[in-house]
Amino acid sequence: MKVLYAIQGTGNGHLTRAKEIIPALQKRVNLSVMISGIQSDIDLDFPIEHKYYGLSFIFGKNGGVNFIETFRKNKVLRLIKEIRECPVQDYDLVINDFEPISAWACKIKGVKCISLSHQAALRSKHVPKPKHNDWVGTFILRNYAPCGEYFGFHFERYEEHIFLPVIRREIRNLEIIDQGHYTVYLPSYSDKKIIEVLSKINGVEWHVFSKHTSESYKTENVKIERLSAENFILSMASSTGVLCGAGFETPAEALFLMKKLMVIPMKGQYEQHFNAEGLKHLGVPVLDKLSKKSIKNIQEWVIKGEIIPKHFPDQTQVIIDGLLMTYIESIVRSLSNVQVSPVNQLSHFN
Repeated sequence: MKVLYAIQGTGNGHLTRAKEIIPALQKRVNLSVMISGIQSDIDLDFPIEHKYYGLSFIFGKNGGVNFIETFRKNKVLRLIKEIRECPVQDYDLVINDFEPISAWACKIKGVKCISLSHQAALRSKHVPKPKHNDWVGTFILRNYAPCGEYFGFHFERYEEHIFLPVIRREIRNLEIIDQGHYTVYLPSYSDKKIIEVLSKINGVEWHVFSKHTSESYKTENVKIERLSAENFILSMASSTGVLCGAGFETPAEALFLMKKLMVIPMKGQYEQHFNAEGLKHLGVPVLDKLSKKSIKNIQEWVIKGEIIPKHFPDQTQVIIDGLLMTYIESIVRSLSNVQVSPVNQLSHFN
């Protein structure tokens, strides 16, 4: 069976998960990999057959998405051309991690497309939801990468088609120690803004990984380091705690590593506000934004914050096998054209 695995390349979370998903798929199918997007700092280390500019969101420096730069860099005619040229018709199945080019190409060309992403979980009525409504954010989550079926990942198993986070082996194999520093990754804030706030919290060493610098430097108790995937995970594994955005993979990895965690959701990223709400339910402290007003809350977290124990077992191959079995059985039903009694496809995940 020929399968295309299409991955969103904006941010790092999709590609870190792909490092585990790809080997699991390669054991079962004839696999091709596709990436679209321009905002990742992760090397995938697998052959990429198809690469597109895609539809990317550009990080700003004040806690959110830079919509002017996002609009400037995303060209509608190029996007339409990429959708038309995407060869989804050459595959039996497309597995999609919130990737818009292949998703829309499948919709137009009538190719089977299954979502396997964190965003898919946010469609469920059972997941914790932000208290504020965001119709633009809801529209994006529903229509950015439309698929026929949805399998999701979240911090808890809210229903049978939602699974616990995929933790890459690089993280599972780390030696976990505590050297007293705090690891920080807030790519939507400028270095200046981060230093302005964290330098006011005395007695703490901050290791800040930045998308906005080409050289490492230190100001008072804040060390700004050029973003390196390897150095970041080593810093996280040897930290006391992690202060980061409310993405999905980094908070999940921090919880897995048994580190104190505090998150700040990006402005204009409705998905991150979903994540923040889910983390609140676990007991993780959430800040609305990084500012001088948040110094007291961060200081309190440093002094009194607790580790929240979470167990995320390695079930990647089981999840992939269940997804593929669901697809195969749907094909069998369509070919036989008979009514088959419902089967709980994924009961063995419980």
